[in-house]
Amino acid sequence: MDRSTNLDIEELKMTREQYILATQQNSLPRAENAQLYPVGIYGWRKRCLYFFVLLLLVTMIVNLAMTIWILKVMNFTVDGMGNLRVTKKGIRLEGVSEFLLPLYVKEIHSRKDSPLVLQSDRNVTVNARNHMGQLTGQLTVGADAVEAQCKRFEVRANEDGRVLFSADEDEITIGAEKLRVTGTEGAVFGHSVETPHIRAEPFQDLRLESPTRSLIMEAPRGVQIFLNADTIRLGNLPTGSFSSSPSSSNAQQTVYELCVCPNGKLYLSPAGVGSTCQSSSNICLWS
Repeated sequence: MDRSTNLDIEELKMTREQYILATQQNSLPRAENAQLYPVGIYGWRKRCLYFFVLLLLVTMIVNLAMTIWILKVMNFTVDGMGNLRVTKKGIRLEGVSEFLLPLYVKEIHSRKDSPLVLQSDRNVTVNARNHMGQLTGQLTVGADAVEAQCKRFEVRANEDGRVLFSADEDEITIGAEKLRVTGTEGAVFGHSVETPHIRAEPFQDLRLESPTRSLIMEAPRGVQIFLNADTIRLGNLPTGSFSSSPSSSNAQQTVYELCVCPNGKLYLSPAGVGSTCQSSSNICLWS
């Protein structure tokens, strides 16, 4: 009984609400000449939108084409770009490369079948520094000169690695088998020259000359001159003299005769009334 009564009351409430809503809709004023506005983009706005969409599509296509062209021209690959290749041992450059800023590398190698060329409009400078950044060596190749600043400069042979030329603050050493001076004026030495052997080139004359002063050859065990010639000419040979010290004033003066062996060796023989070269000719057998 109570349940049926509650259902009837709810139905009455729903009917009343529907009636009120229907009454409110009928009471609203209606516009006689109401205008309907379409929803969307029409006219010149639609044409501008299509134009911008088309322009964006063309720009995307041009950018994609330019990107592909740049990748192809620059030769971008997984190994590197263009002539630059990234390998396990380092970076490999092929062809001509220009560096606008300083280059810091550990080693520079060229290909096995081509030389390594370093070129600059002004000069090429190679610096060596220690762990503290201090300059320890420098090699500069310029238009006028090649300068090297270091404690010791060495030039070694390619085959056995022996030193051909070395220079430091104390001395200069030449380790080559032969030193050849091809200048017309020869070699000029400001101080003494120490050598165990002086020899002229084949078919060339050996000339020792002092234009304005004397020529002195000294040796503790004597000076030997070997002449392999048929004729020996000694022009303006001065006469030798012996000057004794005051303590040996009573010593006798000894006069020697200059003799020549058949092989050109010169030696001195005690002078006598006649020639004593024949009696002393056994010296020639020692040579």
